[in-house]
Amino acid sequence: MAPTAPAVDDLKRTLILGVLMCLGVALVLTGLRGGRDLAANLVYSFAIGMSCLGLIEGGRRIAPDWAWRWQARHGHAAGRWPGWPWMSVVIVFGTTAGYTLGASIGNALSGKGLPMPWKFGSAASAVASLTISLTVACIATAFFWMRGRLASAQARAEAAQRLAADTQLKLLESQLEPHMLFNTLANLRALIALDPPRAQAMLDHLIAFLRSTLAASRASLHPLAAEFERSADYLALMQVRLGDRLASTLDLPPELAAQPVPPLLLQPLLENAIQHGIEPHRPGGRIALRAWRDGDRLHLSVHDTGIGLEAARASAGTGFGTTQVRERLATLYGDAASLTLASAPGGGTLATITLPLGA
Repeated sequence: MAPTAPAVDDLKRTLILGVLMCLGVALVLTGLRGGRDLAANLVYSFAIGMSCLGLIEGGRRIAPDWAWRWQARHGHAAGRWPGWPWMSVVIVFGTTAGYTLGASIGNALSGKGLPMPWKFGSAASAVASLTISLTVACIATAFFWMRGRLASAQARAEAAQRLAADTQLKLLESQLEPHMLFNTLANLRALIALDPPRAQAMLDHLIAFLRSTLAASRASLHPLAAEFERSADYLALMQVRLGDRLASTLDLPPELAAQPVPPLLLQPLLENAIQHGIEPHRPGGRIALRAWRDGDRLHLSVHDTGIGLEAARASAGTGFGTTQVRERLATLYGDAASLTLASAPGGGTLATITLPLGA
């Protein structure tokens, strides 16, 4: 099985840190010897250090099944840490074998004679060299262990944050959909007594709208074309109730049709435009829904020619729709998305959503 990208990146970071530690040991030894033998210290440091690193890292990665079960019970799955009992054995064996292999390579390259552990005549020198190697190996292993723990904690925090964001989004959607349905049913109830044929047409549009909404509302994102289709259904539903007092236009460039957006994102803005802009305006008005691209940003606007922003704010209720849109944008995109409300040139209100394109 080919290694995954995270595993390759982890191996690269390990090698870079290993090289830096070998270089540091060589420089320290050279300093202790009054600046002498830098080349030989580099040769031995890299030969011994990389040999120890390879054996210890290999031992960590081929840990037996019981070690993986141990790490799973103790929450160390990230980084495949097998636990200190196994790693203690790996460190001692890897350091001893790595020192022996590295010293042999260093002797061959430098022509010097660094003593081996089994040569008791040079026990003091061998023990000193082994102690240095073992100390560096323990420090490096502790560093990698701490890094793995931090990565594991960060991964758990990010997973919890994603879960919280998803839960919040579902809660917001569960609040939004009944709000629209309540408003529509209240209007339908009033229309039944006044104009039964129009009430029947409105009920037909409502059924079509709910049918198209059901599947899409179960997804976190859907194509912008689907959002425009449901917006058209909703506007047709409202047009039955308002008659000639409401006109609408929709402008969606074909190249943006597949752009993913959150479902029901535009509906609360359309509701606000009708409830706080068009309905209080005696002659009625027009709603224009438009999408366009500006660099790497997607813009969605709802422009109504109703009573205007200031008058709408004076008569508005809780601001449910715009609050929900802003909270959903913050949940999904953070600071990368926004909703702005402004007075439109020539009268009315312009609501504009800005999203990262392709998000």
